[in-house]
Amino acid sequence: MKNIINIPECKDCAICSNSLFLHLTPEQLAELNFDKGCDVHKRGNIIYHEGSRVNGVYCVNKGIVKLYKTGLEGREQIIRFAQKGEMIGYRSLLSGEHACHSAKVLEDAVLCYVPEEILFEMLRKNSDFAIGLLQFTCRELGEANSFITEIAQKTVRERLAEVLFILKSNFGIDDDGVLQISLTREELANMIGTATESVIRLLSEFKDDNLIEINGRKIKLLNQKLLKKTANIYD
Repeated sequence: MKNIINIPECKDCAICSNSLFLHLTPEQLAELNFDKGCDVHKRGNIIYHEGSRVNGVYCVNKGIVKLYKTGLEGREQIIRFAQKGEMIGYRSLLSGEHACHSAKVLEDAVLCYVPEEILFEMLRKNSDFAIGLLQFTCRELGEANSFITEIAQKTVRERLAEVLFILKSNFGIDDDGVLQISLTREELANMIGTATESVIRLLSEFKDDNLIEINGRKIKLLNQKLLKKTANIYD
């Protein structure tokens, strides 16, 4: 049952530059648009839990969804954020395993649900879509491998500076240089694998060094060149 008044059109998500739906034909987009289910999810809603059975994939039409694993003592390790045009839950569905992470709404979202039989039908009928999903999965795995290496080899200060650049790359900044995503100090800590207190201290140091400006959860990048040097990133 579709629970929102204006059902998002799949062709609108397909025009997103990072959307796998670009590989679908107009006919397949129309079929997908008919077969999917859509719903509104408020910030804090859990879409699915790690270890649960996944019977389909979710497509983000609006908002941001946080994907994370739960470690010792219930501590979160954020894997990535999904936004408009991206799918979540596909990796567990393709492998036939239970969900390997949890998905939680970070910003109010509109999500469309595609049952597994519909997804597999698209994969069987459209090789470009299948290859696109395979390439996306490989890129995600490569990014995860790189992040594991960086956690092992970079200092917490370097990792925090790099995360700010990752957030800039994924979500952009406004005309004033403010990151277009708001995260709590705990969420930043869960991204780089450290204590919340360490992030609070480092953000204060970055502010004293005129690298950033902080207004609540909003972070403004003041000196990107020096911040990049702090992150030990070289072009």
